[in-house]
Amino acid sequence: MIINLNNIQSMKRRNFLVYGVLFLMGCVSKQKLENQPIISSNSIIPKTLRFAVTDAVGVGELEEKYEPFRQVLSEVLDSNIEFFPVNNYFTAAAALNGHEVDLVWAGPSEYVVIKARSHAIPMIGIKRVNYYTMIVVNKDSGIKSLKELKGKIIDFRYNGSTSTHIGGIKLLMDAGLNPQIDFKSIMSEEDTLTPLIKNIADACSRNPYQYQEALEKDDLSKANFPIIATGQPLPNDVLIMGSHIQADVINYIKQLILKNQNQLIEAILSVDALKNKFQGSTLTPAKDEDYNIIRDVYEQMGQGDFLFK
Repeated sequence: MIINLNNIQSMKRRNFLVYGVLFLMGCVSKQKLENQPIISSNSIIPKTLRFAVTDAVGVGELEEKYEPFRQVLSEVLDSNIEFFPVNNYFTAAAALNGHEVDLVWAGPSEYVVIKARSHAIPMIGIKRVNYYTMIVVNKDSGIKSLKELKGKIIDFRYNGSTSTHIGGIKLLMDAGLNPQIDFKSIMSEEDTLTPLIKNIADACSRNPYQYQEALEKDDLSKANFPIIATGQPLPNDVLIMGSHIQADVINYIKQLILKNQNQLIEAILSVDALKNKFQGSTLTPAKDEDYNIIRDVYEQMGQGDFLFK
């Protein structure tokens, strides 16, 4: 029997080329699959998802501020998104535990409280531009540094607010002040600088858009109400999913939201009440560890128990 070595080498080359093409095709297919939402036989989004926002009280405020977002989210997820009003983050946590609500939009401080009281899953972070804390004083006070606020009265606007209360306490802690003994805290619930104008407080903790709006509303100048300190960027607002929703479904919803974030952000910005807060915002995967800074502040304030049931 005569064996033609040339024919064998030719066949080997053909087989190598065929297998090489099949391997490349497999790699391309795998890459395409990795870029697509992960869908299994169980990745079926519920026909109805109940949606709450922790800082919107009542259906009226939900509809006024979040109706455009609700509509676009319904289209993105091909699901009927229904508003579910909650009075505060405590009722939001209870509703998540009772499977009464599926999706919650919460601020960073609200998230850590909800997380401590439920098995909720952080899904999407809403990253805001210029989201940090500033300490403002009246020029006539002569105060020029945070250390000079020892023994003074400071307005943190609203108890539990991330940008004014938690962020403000963090700034003062970093300056070496003890939040439990070194100053007096008040909560005026004012977006304005009225506590400074009326000498109710020696300093106000505010975020940039509140400060700018306060100046414009009362025709005040930055020179007369200077900023003596600014903090680091704060953690993101977060969209939380209830743990009763399957993990693969949550992952699928996350990918759809990220893929369609431009339309969702546009919906948020279409509302005047939200435009200043969320101008330039982007959506990003949420990570629980990003909120440890808030947990640390609660601990330093002597309110660590607040983060437990």
